[in-house]
Amino acid sequence: MSWFANLKLNTKFNLILSALLIGLFLLTALLAYRDQQELVLDMALEQGRGVASQIIATTDYMSDVVGNEPEDNYALVPQVVATQVAKRISSGNKYSVRQISLKYRNPDNRPDAYETEQLKAFANKAEDESYQVIKENGEEVFRYMRPMVAEKSCLECHGSYESAPLFIQQHYPENHHSYNYQVGQVVGAVSVARPMADLYREVGTNLKHDLTYRVAILALVFLAMGVLIRRLMINPIRLTSATIHRVTTTGNLAERIPGKTSKDEIGQLIRDFNEMMGELDRTTLQRQESETRYRNLIEAAQSAIVTFLKDGKIVISNHLAERLLGLSRHKLLGETIFDYLEQGETLQQRIDAIALAGDWDRAEETTQHRLRDVTGRLTDVEVTLILASRADHTPMFTAIIRERPSKLETSDTSRKTR
Repeated sequence: MSWFANLKLNTKFNLILSALLIGLFLLTALLAYRDQQELVLDMALEQGRGVASQIIATTDYMSDVVGNEPEDNYALVPQVVATQVAKRISSGNKYSVRQISLKYRNPDNRPDAYETEQLKAFANKAEDESYQVIKENGEEVFRYMRPMVAEKSCLECHGSYESAPLFIQQHYPENHHSYNYQVGQVVGAVSVARPMADLYREVGTNLKHDLTYRVAILALVFLAMGVLIRRLMINPIRLTSATIHRVTTTGNLAERIPGKTSKDEIGQLIRDFNEMMGELDRTTLQRQESETRYRNLIEAAQSAIVTFLKDGKIVISNHLAERLLGLSRHKLLGETIFDYLEQGETLQQRIDAIALAGDWDRAEETTQHRLRDVTGRLTDVEVTLILASRADHTPMFTAIIRERPSKLETSDTSRKTR
């Protein structure tokens, strides 16, 4: 994930937002597909229940109102009427309806394997319906079945052979399996079959519209979120980052983060940054003024003066020190004072000992040294070491360097005195 960590903040935000949008879209699509499937199955179930209820109601009605009419007109037999009604309902529709029975009289009412299994289940259990999606000839089909229970009026034709009407006895002999039913016994069922292909097409159409609406809503929500997050978070952070980068590259402490700040954490960060920059600007100005006064002071001195850190790195020098060492101020900056003393290591060891012991009073001592300038010329000097500062555990020292007069100059001075 190092590649992700190196991306710009705005790019990271866009990638995260896009990933969330895609993830929510997929989840939404899955939920919508499941909802549509459940809706389609509910529609098929309600349709099957409605059709089965019509067929059973027709059969019950005919059984109650029909008397001896079937003796003259076989088409008025309740079961025959229900069968013909089922055929008319199935005609021109996407589903088929029929009455079926294990002890059928009409060959058209012979059950298939699935219906046979369900009829046996109805006979063994007190179930009021069954439904499921099964495979038939490689296609998915919704099957619904509702049992038909024998009532007293049904036993006129399906009771004993002796009690059956003459026209029934003439059509079905005494040993036919459609006799000898009891009240409450399952005599058959209404079977509804509906191919799922057209329903799945409806699912696809509904799913397409549903996903279009949901994606549009998600896109609007994410767009609004993106605008708000960019405005309230990303843009202030980018502005803060750009300002800090300009400060580090230009060193301009007058830089400030512009604009009105909020009262949240980002606004507090911006206010604290501006206050910090203001304090750094004031501190830097004071330091620069202090350095200017100190430089003016050492420039007025009659001796060479060099200020350096504990490791000997020169930070300030006056013109006499520059002349003595043979280098300009800018070239001396960062040079090590110990390198220009013939026995500079003794001075370094002394400073290390003072720093280790914390005995800063020992710093103000004068020692004899020989100084080598940039050309290699040696000069006898006296070095007075002064502790300039020890703030922040980084002590700074100032060396006052005076040239020692040669022996010839000393003897001439003595004769003139005499």
